[in-house]
Amino acid sequence: MDQHARRTRALNSRSPRSDTKFILYWMQHSQRADGNPALERAAYWANTCKLPLLVLFVVDPDYPDANLRHYTFMLQGLKETMAAVERRGAAFSLRLGKPAEIAVQVSCEAAVVVTDRGYLRHLVAWRAQLADEARCLVEMVEGDVIVPVEEASNRQETAARTFRPRVHRALPAFLDRPQAMALKCKAAGLGSKADQALDDPAAFAQALGCDASVAPVGDIEGGSKAARSRLASFLKDDLPNYDDGRADMVQRHVSVMSPYLHFGQISPLEIYHAVNDAEAKDDSRASYVEEMLVRRELAVNFVHHERNYDSFAAMPAWARETLEAHKGDPREHTYTRKDLEAGKTHDPYWNAAMREMRLTGYLHNHMRMYWGKRLIAMTNTPRTAYETALALNNKYFLDGRDANSYANIGWLFGLHDRGWPERDVFGKVRTMTASGLKRKFDIDAYVAWTERL
Repeated sequence: MDQHARRTRALNSRSPRSDTKFILYWMQHSQRADGNPALERAAYWANTCKLPLLVLFVVDPDYPDANLRHYTFMLQGLKETMAAVERRGAAFSLRLGKPAEIAVQVSCEAAVVVTDRGYLRHLVAWRAQLADEARCLVEMVEGDVIVPVEEASNRQETAARTFRPRVHRALPAFLDRPQAMALKCKAAGLGSKADQALDDPAAFAQALGCDASVAPVGDIEGGSKAARSRLASFLKDDLPNYDDGRADMVQRHVSVMSPYLHFGQISPLEIYHAVNDAEAKDDSRASYVEEMLVRRELAVNFVHHERNYDSFAAMPAWARETLEAHKGDPREHTYTRKDLEAGKTHDPYWNAAMREMRLTGYLHNHMRMYWGKRLIAMTNTPRTAYETALALNNKYFLDGRDANSYANIGWLFGLHDRGWPERDVFGKVRTMTASGLKRKFDIDAYVAWTERL
């Protein structure tokens, strides 16, 4: 069985239907026209059944925790993807409403439905609803991780050290990139009165009536073209210094690929090959692969196996116990969520991180860790700290609200980590301090940089 077949799973036992109008690809997680194995699987079915291909994307104005910042970035990418899909000879239907319900409606005229894979509980439920209610074969293709989640490990891993050898052992079988397939039947007459035009992504997002309290960002534009431009710049200017220089919070030898990966606007496999083919030290390439393959896909392993992935209850027992044992320890300063969100604390470094989050939708990874760790000391209980960290993360970050968000917030509270020497407030959970920032970084230069944003 080839690797692309191993990415594919039938979600029901029905057969392809005859006397239908098209093959349907319900695009949801993989929002791109290139390097998309779900799209290529749908193209295979279109050619096999001698039918045109219809690609459906449903914008849900009530998507969990989404706001104007998220929708604008996503729609910038979708405009590009729609044009690319249509250039290949498929039709693209952009709808508004409840995604699973509309996918079921459209599937009534489909011979086969193909969809991509999501891991959060509502995404899993949407696909289960489609598989149950569609009258034809429904297949799911996993293309937003390099190694399919069950192929990497069939259990919840407790740390990167246990996951790393497993995912690397499986990796060689999944390195071939999907080849774009020419469509034999051009799509015509597949439009619907419910289809939406996407001439102006910003105006479209505004018209959704979503939470507009978080403004779109200007420095990070959505779409596959923008993702590849950033990747090319990173490979040329930053990857050579990545291993030694990625901790620099001002020079920033980072790729900023996470927002594009979150929305599926670029394939992780494309990034993997680009990094490995680039001119850079082996240590720099290996460090980047560690972050994108091991850490990112460990997060997918977590949300796939842990039902309560967005709850303090999902933290390791040792971490919950030690944090609860120290929840009554005196805190020098505590703040309301409103003051925290406004960056009104005693800590100028923390305030600078919050400012970067609010204004740019991004935060250097080391500052993300410091920002989150200090919340444990600046709120009255560890559960409050957890809920505050997750809420602010999902509200402001372009890459929030996905598997990495839940695993990274969890790491702040002991997930995928071990116990450390016991301290006040934190117990045995790892801490980070302002003095540590001063020793390792020119943190005042970072603060000055954020003040110019």
